[in-house]
Parts: sequence; C-alpha cells; structure tokens
Amino acid sequence: MVIDQQLCVGCAACTIACKIENNTPVGFNWCDKITRTSGKFPAVRYEYISTMCNHCDNAPCVAACPTQAMYKDRQTGLTLHDTNKCIGCKACIVSCPYGVISFNWERPHQHWAQRDRLAEGCFSPREMLEESGGEGSPHGNPERGTTYPVVRPAGSVEKCTFCDHRLVKGLAPACVDACPSGARQFGDIDDPNSEVSKLVARHGGKGLREELGTRPRVIYIRDYKPQRRFEPARPAGENQGA
Repeated sequence: MVIDQQLCVGCAACTIACKIENNTPVGFNWCDKITRTSGKFPAVRYEYISTMCNHCDNAPCVAACPTQAMYKDRQTGLTLHDTNKCIGCKACIVSCPYGVISFNWERPHQHWAQRDRLAEGCFSPREMLEESGGEGSPHGNPERGTTYPVVRPAGSVEKCTFCDHRLVKGLAPACVDACPSGARQFGDIDDPNSEVSKLVARHGGKGLREELGTRPRVIYIRDYKPQRRFEPARPAGENQGA
C-alpha cells in the first residue's frame, strides 16, 4: 500500500470504512492515525499519519508468536492471524513496534445481546440485531467471515488484514476505495506497470521505523502539507491592508 501524504486530507474516511467492513469493536481501529503537533505558536506544524498493520516482510509479531497464530501467508505475503491458535499471550502486541494490534478482553459486541428496551415502542439491541440478520452487531459484514471471524473471540488479538477477503476477489482494501482524495493506492510493488510502483519510482518513499529492519509493506510518499504560520488576530477596526 502506498499512501500519499500530500493527498491525505485527514478526513478519517479510511478509518470509518475499515470499521464497517471488518466489524471492529468500539475503541478498536485496525486503520488508525498518528497525529503530531510541533513548534511554538505562531509557528506550529501539524502532522497526520494514517497507519495500520504494515504487513512487514520481517514481522516481529510473527517471530514472537509461540503458537504460530500470527503467520505470513505464503501466497500473498500478508501477515495474518489464526484465532483458533491464539492463546492470548499478547507477545505479538509487545513485539509490534507500530502499536496496531488490539486485544479482546471480552467477546466483542456483547451489548447487542441485550433485550432491554430504552423506551416503549423502541427496538431492544437484540431485536435490532435479529431484524437486520447481522452477526455481532446490526452492521456486521458477513463477507468478513469468509476468511476471518465476523466476531472475534474473547482472549484473542485482532488487527488489519489488508481486507484479505476482498483481495481474493480482485478488490482493493476498503480503506483504499473509501479515500475521497485518492491518497491510497494498492497493488504489486514488483510490477513496474502498477500504480504503486510508478508512485514510488516518481516520489521515492519510506515506511515507518524502517531502521528496525521490519521491511514494512506500507510506503509513505511526500509529506503531509497542512503547514501554516498562524498569525495573531489583529484588533478590531485595524486596517488590514492590501
């Protein structure tokens, strides 16, 4: 995945799309962000970096997992997770330098099992779930369940899969399709004719914390540009000039 920081507008459409596509619990964002503010007023710089699992070629989480629940898929090279093998030791969380792996202390979406109605004439959460036919929550995406549980079990980790269930159908990850500015591109970096290969050839690019030797598969090109010098407001009535 290539992310163009100059095209990114920080709208979080990628985060929302990921949440809907992958049925992540409240407080979990497989697609998240890093924000930084530096400098001193009035010379202030703000940075917004969209982040997710980097699917590192040399993935620390895979090396740390004692049960091979976290593994590299041989065909796609993706870093994936097998909930059936996960023992909840959190070794992958500790070893991940990007902080993008979450842990389910309880089974997610339990509030949708409640039958208590908030008011007369309203659906209870459970009735809404049954009416929609969803799994885990009314918006639970059944397509997610083709390669990974729609509702992850308690005592297990979870993270971005690059929407592997979409990739097998020839579709891009949901975050890529949702980006309104086209800041995200996905493809084969080894194919010189692919858009991601052309972007990297044109602009260069680098991954996060490359000095650790993880060889991340998310590449950032150019810089986030909302860089502005904020001038103090002038007193009312003062001539603003041309």
